[in-house]
Amino acid sequence: MKASNFIYIYEDSLEELLYTIYYLIQNRWKPIDIVSERNFVPNLVDESFKVKSNLLNIYEIWKERVGSPVLQTVKTVFLSSHPKKELILYYFLLHALKNPKTIYQHRDLKCVNEVLKIEKYVHRETHKMKGFLRFKEMKNGFLYAKMEPENCILFSLAYHFVRRMPNESFVIHDVKRNIYAFYTEKKLNFVEESQIKKLDLIFSDEELEMEKLWKTFFDTIAIQERENKNCQRNFMPKKYWKYLIEMGP
Repeated sequence: MKASNFIYIYEDSLEELLYTIYYLIQNRWKPIDIVSERNFVPNLVDESFKVKSNLLNIYEIWKERVGSPVLQTVKTVFLSSHPKKELILYYFLLHALKNPKTIYQHRDLKCVNEVLKIEKYVHRETHKMKGFLRFKEMKNGFLYAKMEPENCILFSLAYHFVRRMPNESFVIHDVKRNIYAFYTEKKLNFVEESQIKKLDLIFSDEELEMEKLWKTFFDTIAIQERENKNCQRNFMPKKYWKYLIEMGP
């Protein structure tokens, strides 16, 4: 069996990916690809294999071997939407094992360059959403916000708003992945739609009135002859306009 000529499948979690990469490196196997179960599409050419995890302390193992900064980078890249992130992380960790203290200096390695680009992209989008996310007041007192980020940044974003609004109750909805960050009574949970439906989220009358007033204000101060959509897109990419009150129809 030529174990290198396989697509390796892992369950949809960072722990399982870290174990799969650890297993491959330990056996000196070079995969064709590494794909999550959710995204795996069988083909007639490549064989697939799923690694069964049996290590409970995989985080500690990697932390000891490559250090906390490298492991934090891996966590960030895992949140990205890059289609080949798993294979890139495999090569990144393979080289990090050899040079744990100097891995970031090896810009001549393609995997290091790719990892740093992806990490920067995830951090940049997270930073933008901290400013672009708009909360709306519900009748039950909750604050509710929608977003459709390219990367899975809901987790880090939710913790940011917990620090910013510790005394509020709020829900952040990642529409693209249909997951929710639910914060109330000083507790943060990540839940599915069925649990959120019980909250009966309906806009408050004050929220609807404020939205109307804000839209009127925005339209009133705008100078139609000087409208420049291209300039607006330079400062705020159009993909963020969808949930902004002032940019709506």
